[in-house]
Amino acid sequence: MTKPLPQIVDSHCHLDFPDFAEELPEVVARAKAAGVTRMVTICTKLRNVDQVKAISEAHEGVYWAAGTHPMSAAEEPMATVAELVALASHPKFVGIGETGLDYHYTAESAEVQKVSLRLHIEAAQETGLPLIIHSRAADEDMAEILTEGMKRKPFGCVMHCFSSGPELARQTLELGCYLSMSGVATFPKSGEIRDIFAQAPLDRILVETDSPYLAPPPHRGRRNEPAYTVHTALVGADVFGLSLEEFAAATTANFDRLFAKACHG
Repeated sequence: MTKPLPQIVDSHCHLDFPDFAEELPEVVARAKAAGVTRMVTICTKLRNVDQVKAISEAHEGVYWAAGTHPMSAAEEPMATVAELVALASHPKFVGIGETGLDYHYTAESAEVQKVSLRLHIEAAQETGLPLIIHSRAADEDMAEILTEGMKRKPFGCVMHCFSSGPELARQTLELGCYLSMSGVATFPKSGEIRDIFAQAPLDRILVETDSPYLAPPPHRGRRNEPAYTVHTALVGADVFGLSLEEFAAATTANFDRLFAKACHG
C-alpha cells in the first residue's frame, strides 16, 4: 500500500504569469499530485485582478490575494484602501498584497513605495486579512513602518520569500509576523538564511514557491511551479530536525491560522 503524500500549502505563487499560460490546468494538477492541496496566487498589479480572480474561481484549492508590488508602485495607479477592501468580499480572496519595499531594484521610488505600503497596511487592518510583504534591501524602513502600523492596530503579516538579515527577522517575529521559506533557503550558498529560519519559532513558518521564480534543486535554473513546494519543505524539515510529514503539518497549521479564510470555500 502506497504511503499517502503529506499535504502542504504553497502560500505564494503567480499562476497568472505568462510562464503558465499554456498549461495552467496541468500545473495545478501536478501540484495536487505532489500533495500541494492549496495554493495562493498573488496579483501584483491591480489592473490584473480579473485575470487572477478567474484563475482562482476555475481551480479548487487555488486562492488569491492582490496588491501593488513595490517594484511597480511608481508606474501603477496608487491603490486606495477602499479598492483593496472591496476585493475582500470575494470568497477566495485571502490576503492583501504583495506590497512592501524594494530598494535593491527600485530605490529611486522609495517614497512612493512607503505610501503604497501604508495604504496596504490600512486595508489589512480594516479587512482582518493578512498582509503579504516583499522586502529587499530596506530592512530599517520596513521594520519602522510595520512597527508603527502594529502600534496603531495589530494585523496578520507574512514576510514572503524571507531573505533579509537576522535583525529584520527578529523584529518582525516580535511583531507577530510569519516568515515564509522559499527556494532561496534551499540554495547551497544560503546557509545564513537557513540559520535564521532555524532560530525562528516553528509556529511562525510558512512555505512557498514564488513560482515561476526561484526553483529549488533539483529544478534550479528552470521554471518553478507549485508542485515543487515539497523540495523546499524537505529542506525546512531538515532545518528544524523534523520529518517531512511533521514539517508539512506544522506549516499547514500555520497557514490555516494566518490565512484563516482559505480554510473555507
